[in-house]
Amino acid sequence: MKFKSLWGFLLAACTLCMLAASCADDDSFTTSTQNRLYFSVDTVKLDTVFSRVPTPTKSLWVYNHSGDGIRCSNIRLARGNQTGYRVNVDGTYLGESSGWQTQNVEIRDKDSIRVFVELTSPANGLLTPQPLDDDLIFLLESGTEQRVHLSAYTWDAEIVNGLRVSADTTLQSSRPLIVYGGIVVDSAATLRIPAGQTVYFHAGAGIDVYGRLLCEGQPDNNVVLRGDRIDNMFDYLPYDLVSGQWSGIRIHSSSYENNISYTDIHSTFNGIVCDSADVSRLKLDLLYSTVHNCQGDGLQANNCYVRVANCQITNTLGNCVGVVGGNVLLQHCTLAQFYPFDAMRGAALHFTNGPGSPLQLVCLNSLITGYADDVVMGTQADTAAVFDYYFSSSVMRTPAVDDTLRFKNILWEDPEDTLTTGRKHFRLVNGDTQHYDFHLDSLSTAINRGDPLNALPEDRDGRPRDEQPDAGCFEFIPKSSTTP
Repeated sequence: MKFKSLWGFLLAACTLCMLAASCADDDSFTTSTQNRLYFSVDTVKLDTVFSRVPTPTKSLWVYNHSGDGIRCSNIRLARGNQTGYRVNVDGTYLGESSGWQTQNVEIRDKDSIRVFVELTSPANGLLTPQPLDDDLIFLLESGTEQRVHLSAYTWDAEIVNGLRVSADTTLQSSRPLIVYGGIVVDSAATLRIPAGQTVYFHAGAGIDVYGRLLCEGQPDNNVVLRGDRIDNMFDYLPYDLVSGQWSGIRIHSSSYENNISYTDIHSTFNGIVCDSADVSRLKLDLLYSTVHNCQGDGLQANNCYVRVANCQITNTLGNCVGVVGGNVLLQHCTLAQFYPFDAMRGAALHFTNGPGSPLQLVCLNSLITGYADDVVMGTQADTAAVFDYYFSSSVMRTPAVDDTLRFKNILWEDPEDTLTTGRKHFRLVNGDTQHYDFHLDSLSTAINRGDPLNALPEDRDGRPRDEQPDAGCFEFIPKSSTTP
């Protein structure tokens, strides 16, 4: 018993000595100037940001691979509270209460800490983005100073919160316009958005029209309606190329004579929704415009009178164009369904009628295509209601229909033809990077497919059409020519 107890005592003593030595090693901190920290990035880039608008959070890791513990006697922002950067170091916020710094941060050997960076930049009073830089300084106990650079461009913006338009109003600013909470146009009011104006909508914001909306773009100076995220989701993917960034435009039942011309609407939920109305009154003229990359429908027309001419409506989780009853004209339109985020995407064109919703649909000189073998869907939901449609001088990716009264001079797209149909109509369809260019490629069968009698004199870009017009919104321009 005594022998076993002695060995037990010696074993316990050795264990205690080892633990003590281990603790001593863990608690040692070097003051050698040779020992330095390593950072996951040397510069935290916040891209271009709007002034007075908080940015998303970026982060970096701080590693200690030196072989010994390192104690930071001080970590601070070089410019203190002058820039609007906010930093959290391993759970400690560098703010006013701490004097924009923290002390005695320990990073043991083979350990790390995480640093979070945000920015709400002050206004700079200038019209163009301006650089805004700072340094996060790590002062080690050895006296060594290491820095991580913080970099952004800040752009002064005019912020609109919950705008209600109760009298005729022009929405215009020399600075970016950011809309929070949405815009409501009262039934007795008209909202004008002039050429060249870009309106940035925060998540959940959009335009509800009870009165009248006029977007008055020009061929070389479009109106742009988009989300307010100007940073990147990933290095290769700006948020501006991601659908669902804002709510879109809803034209309510009381609204008529809306005109949206030379306007780019993109990365929204629903692009434009038109509520049921008197079909004898024009509800919307959508002209020379683009609706692209929607998480819902591109254009949804519900039992109303809508004219759509020289428009690109593309890449939607729902239907590019969805029509339920009413009176709808599609003329020189490109409807292309290449939505990349969900294989259950809707049709390029879906049309139907319904109880109390007779349908009259006319489609002229248009290009309707997409990934699927069939992207045109017509359904008569109510056999007692009018279900009338007519297609002429168009290219359509759908099985051929033996109906010469409703289909005239149609090129039925063969899904087996991978050289001149589907994505091959266009200059660029890249679902990996979300980059698209729906101008016609030289191989497209839509070239010279339009009927001159139903042709519009200019295309989506405001360029003249030739004597034998092309189907779709863009007239083919050889690459040797100047391109937009």
